[in-house]
Amino acid sequence: MNISIVDSIIIMVYLVGIVIVGLLSARKVKMTGEGYFLAGRGLGWATIGAALFASNISTIHLTGLASEGFIIGLVAGNYEWGATFTLLFTGLIFAPFYFKTKISTLPEFLERRFDSRSRSLMAFMAIIGALFIHIGMSLYAGATVFEKFFGVNIYMSIIVISVLTAIYTIVGGLKAVVVTENIQTVILLLGSIVLTALAIYAVNDAGFTSYADVKSAMRPGQLEMLHGSESEVAKSHGYSWYAFLLGYPVLGIWYWCTDQTIVQRVLGAKTQQDAQYGPLFAGLLKLLPPFILVLPGALAYLLFKEQIDLPVETLPVLINNLLPVGLKGLFAAALLAALMSTVAAALNSCSSLVALDIVKRINPNISDKRQVYIGRVTAVVVMIVAILWSTQGGKFQSIFQAINDMAVALAPPITAVFLLGVFYRRGTKQAAFYTLLIGLILGIVLFLLDFKPVSGYQYITDGLGVPFLMRAWWTFCICCVMFIVWSLATPRPDAEQIAQTTFANPGEVFAGPLKGWKDVRVLAGLLLLALVVLYAIVG
Repeated sequence: MNISIVDSIIIMVYLVGIVIVGLLSARKVKMTGEGYFLAGRGLGWATIGAALFASNISTIHLTGLASEGFIIGLVAGNYEWGATFTLLFTGLIFAPFYFKTKISTLPEFLERRFDSRSRSLMAFMAIIGALFIHIGMSLYAGATVFEKFFGVNIYMSIIVISVLTAIYTIVGGLKAVVVTENIQTVILLLGSIVLTALAIYAVNDAGFTSYADVKSAMRPGQLEMLHGSESEVAKSHGYSWYAFLLGYPVLGIWYWCTDQTIVQRVLGAKTQQDAQYGPLFAGLLKLLPPFILVLPGALAYLLFKEQIDLPVETLPVLINNLLPVGLKGLFAAALLAALMSTVAAALNSCSSLVALDIVKRINPNISDKRQVYIGRVTAVVVMIVAILWSTQGGKFQSIFQAINDMAVALAPPITAVFLLGVFYRRGTKQAAFYTLLIGLILGIVLFLLDFKPVSGYQYITDGLGVPFLMRAWWTFCICCVMFIVWSLATPRPDAEQIAQTTFANPGEVFAGPLKGWKDVRVLAGLLLLALVVLYAIVG
C-alpha cells in the first residue's frame, strides 16, 4: 500500500499525541495503590463503557471480523451481539457485588466468596490469559497488518508499538489507560463508520442497486446472522445458532464479567450506578460492529474478491481501494488505537494482579509506593514476555480463531465458579478450587489435542465433530456438575461469608420497586429488546 505524506503525518501525530495525552491525564492522580490500579475509584459510566468497548476491539477484531465477513458473512457478528447479552450479566448480576465488596481485583472476589487458594489460582489464570491472549496475539495481529500496510518488518512493528503503549500505561496506570481508550473509541467508531459508508456507496456504484441484487451475488447465507445445523457455515465453522446460544455465553461471561483485563474499569467506578450503567453503555456500543466491522468484509466479496487472495487481506484491500488520502491515515490510527487499547488494558490488569493478589498477600503491610513500583516492574516484564510470545503467532492458521481456541481452555471453569458462586449458596471453597484446577487442566489438554502444530490433527473438531463453541459448552457442563457434586460432598460454607457475595435466590436480581426509566433493570430491558428486534430484522 502506498501511504502519502499526509497519511504518514496523521499516523505520527496520533502516536505522539496519544502518548502525551496518556501521560498528562494521570498527572493529578495520586499514585497510591488505589489511584494507580483503579483510577482512584472515580470513573463515570460513560468513561467505563467507552473503555470497555475500546479494550475489547483489538486489531484482531478489526481485521478478523472483516475477514470473517468476507468468508462467511454476518454470522460472525454473533460474537458482538453475544457480548451485548453477557454485558447485561455484568451490569445486573456481578457489578453490584463487585462494588459492594470494594474489591480491587476479580480474584479477590473469589477469596471473599471461597478462600485464598481460589484467589491465587484465579490470579494465575488471569495473568496467563492477559499475557498469551490479550497482549501476545494482539501484537502479532497488529504487526502483520502494518507489514501489509507499510512494509514495516513485523518484529520492528511489535517493538515500536509495545514501547509506546508501555510508556503511558506504566507511568499513568488505569487513569491513563481509560482516558486514551475513550479517545480510541471515537477514532475506532469514526474510522469504521466512514469505511462502511464508502463500501455501501461503492456497491451501489458497481450496479448492485437493491438488497436482492446484493444477496444474489453473495455466497449463500452471507447476509444472515443465524444458521441451522445443515448450513455450510455451520458445517465448516461450527457456527450454528445453537452453538452461539449455548457456547458463546460461556466465553462471554468469562470475558465480560470475570476477566481482570476488561472488568478492571468497572472496579474503578465512582458509584454503584456508574458500575452498572457502564457495562450497559458498552453493550449498546457492541450493537454496532456487525454493521461497521463485519458488513464491510461481506461487501468486499462483491467489490474486490479478485484482489483478495487470503482473507486476512480483506481490510487492507478495502482501505486501499476506498479511502482517499487523509482517511487512510485516520483508519491506520484506528488500527493503532485498537491495538494499543487492548495491550494497555492487559498490561494494567497484570500489574494489578501481581501487586495486589500475589505480593500484597505475601506482605500485607507493603506500602502504596512499593505496590505501584512492583506494578510497573510487572508491566515491563509482561511486555517483554508477550513480545517474545507474539513472534509465534504465525503458527496459527487464523489469529481470530486462535484467540477463541485459547479462550475455550480458560473460560468454562471460571464461568462455572463465578456463576454458581453468586447463585448457589451451597457452593464450597473446596468445590471452587478443584473445579478451577481440574477445569484448567482439562481445557489445556483439549486445546492441545485440537492444536495441529502439537497433535498433528484436530481430534476434537474433526475427529469428534465438536466445534470449539460446543466444546466450551460441554466443558462448562462438566465443570458445573463437578462444582455441585464437590459442594454436596463437603461441609456447608459459613453463612456470614456468603451473605455479602451471593443472591438468596435468582429472582433477587429483579427484586424491589422500579425507580423510573433510569432504573438499571429498565435500561437493561430496553437494551435486550433492541437486541431481539435487531435479530428479528437481520437474522
